[in-house]
Amino acid sequence: MSTSPPFELFAFWRTSATYRVRVALNLKGLTAQETIVNLDAGEQRSEAFLKINPLGAIPALREAGHPPITQSLAILEFLEEFQPTPPLLPKDLHGRARVRSLAGMLASDTHPLVTPRVKKYLTTVGGFDDAAFRAWQIQWFGTGLAALEQRLAMEADTGVFCHGDSPTLADICLASIVAVMRVFKITVPNTPTIDRIVASCDAHPAFARAAPSLQVGAPAAG
Repeated sequence: MSTSPPFELFAFWRTSATYRVRVALNLKGLTAQETIVNLDAGEQRSEAFLKINPLGAIPALREAGHPPITQSLAILEFLEEFQPTPPLLPKDLHGRARVRSLAGMLASDTHPLVTPRVKKYLTTVGGFDDAAFRAWQIQWFGTGLAALEQRLAMEADTGVFCHGDSPTLADICLASIVAVMRVFKITVPNTPTIDRIVASCDAHPAFARAAPSLQVGAPAAG
């Protein structure tokens, strides 16, 4: 295990994207000092944080002496190069492309539709009430996971995890979507391959330690 680098992670307890980075850090044996950006209080729109990320989104990872890195997938790729072991991408060209494709289905095509800024727009300008937004969440979580289930069930490279028998970027992104669905008490039926892979993730200490309910700021259970 390497000596922890001087990383600062701008984070919030329940976000799917922050969860991804926490899992990757855990898998790599790295740590980061967390700076909490309270999304519920609007701190992501503060002048100070907009200097970190003008988009007003988390996570952001800052290493001493370097500009902040934003976008969770870019952070995961950075961590993969910073600490190559254990690898989160396969050794072969086509395997790496497949893992990145699966990860993109989740982090680029599914997650952006259910973020707080989307909810804010839909429930103000868009005229959605809470029930309509929940239906929106269920629609897009369901669409994304149904497509992923189809691929995982039919592609030969699926193993214990999304690709083979070790966690990859794809598993991190899948578990991150499921983690936030659990926060919102949303389930998607008829995804047996996903359910099996998520169970493997749940049993892995790196994923378990990143659970939203265990993070600073999470509401007390009960």
